[in-house]
Amino acid sequence: MKGSRRVVITGIGIVSSLGIGKDIFWKNIINGVSGISEVTSFDTSAYKCHMGGEVKNFVPEDFMPKRKVKFLGKTSQLAIAASSLALKDANIPIKAITSDKFGVVIGTTLGERSMEESAESWAKGGIKDLNIQKLFQAAVNNISSNVGIQFKARGLNYLIPNACAAGNYAIGYGYDLIKNGDLNFALAGGSESFSHVAFAGFQRLYAMSADKCAPFDKNRKGMILGEGSGMLFLESLESALKRGAGIYAEVLGYGLSCDAYNATASDVKGIVKVMQKALKDANVNCEDIDYICAHGTGTLMNDKTEAMAINEIFGQKNKGVLVSSLKSMLGHTMGASSAIEAAACCLAIRDGIVPPTINFETPDPECDIDCVPNKARKKKITTVLNNGFAFGGNNCCVVFGEVNSW
Repeated sequence: MKGSRRVVITGIGIVSSLGIGKDIFWKNIINGVSGISEVTSFDTSAYKCHMGGEVKNFVPEDFMPKRKVKFLGKTSQLAIAASSLALKDANIPIKAITSDKFGVVIGTTLGERSMEESAESWAKGGIKDLNIQKLFQAAVNNISSNVGIQFKARGLNYLIPNACAAGNYAIGYGYDLIKNGDLNFALAGGSESFSHVAFAGFQRLYAMSADKCAPFDKNRKGMILGEGSGMLFLESLESALKRGAGIYAEVLGYGLSCDAYNATASDVKGIVKVMQKALKDANVNCEDIDYICAHGTGTLMNDKTEAMAINEIFGQKNKGVLVSSLKSMLGHTMGASSAIEAAACCLAIRDGIVPPTINFETPDPECDIDCVPNKARKKKITTVLNNGFAFGGNNCCVVFGEVNSW
């Protein structure tokens, strides 16, 4: 049974290929800037694709003591940086938070790159070449633990590895923990560093585009991978009002669809089900949704399936619903994707601006939606549906709303 407390977002922290901090990120997003560039994390000469959404000019020492940096994997570094920005944005000092009621929930897909680096070292030189420090970094639960340690959050601490929907899962669970009174404050979101394994794997699946990500375009050729972290600071509405905090949006509810039987890209049932669950949990109707932040990876079947699901749920009413994919600009940031997109949803509500889907040239009759092609659009937005889908049918959608309208 869910509690009765209302949960709001009062802080946003972003580290992405389009900038560090919510302001530069949002400026670039609404201006349709691409964060895709040639990959520098590793040698891509063996692949057809050489592009990715890597974070540029990231200096971890700006967010944590220099002595700690070498002990942290990059996914943890990105999460700590985004969390630091979220706390600063929420304008709440750590000493003002009761530590055992302050928790952390983070989603990821592959965790730390340290694991693949250790495996590579082992393959090349055997056990004698294994770096013990890298092995300690590799444990996936270290990511949320490292954030908790950094910010003295001694409350509940969770790492959710539910692939590309993990960021939404984390936000949904953080919402539950505050709503039920288990926590008073939470840092919730996702983090992912650029992965050679993921890059090679998606190339092997023929799911990668060689040059650009063009969601919902008839001639789309696949995804582009990215990295980054998006963290939200969650607290009860009562707490936010009491301390006079600025409020971006309210978490109205979410839906889960962990259904392996409906896990294939060509099956619409799982996606329809999870969106319907989210709407029901948030106590909103189709007519209430102004904007859908799409999963929209740029692959042939994913975009078609998502568009079909939107049409099935909204019917003719979907013509008034704007849908766009931020992955066209950021690339697919895996476990961080829906968390970064959740931040954009909150900013869209605040400013009344719907981000565009860039690289759109040719409409696809099988993706019959208004994907806000190439140019952002001004619109009063009170309610947003944020879609996050993953392999294995691990889907999660979160509904955000303008506080004053509820």
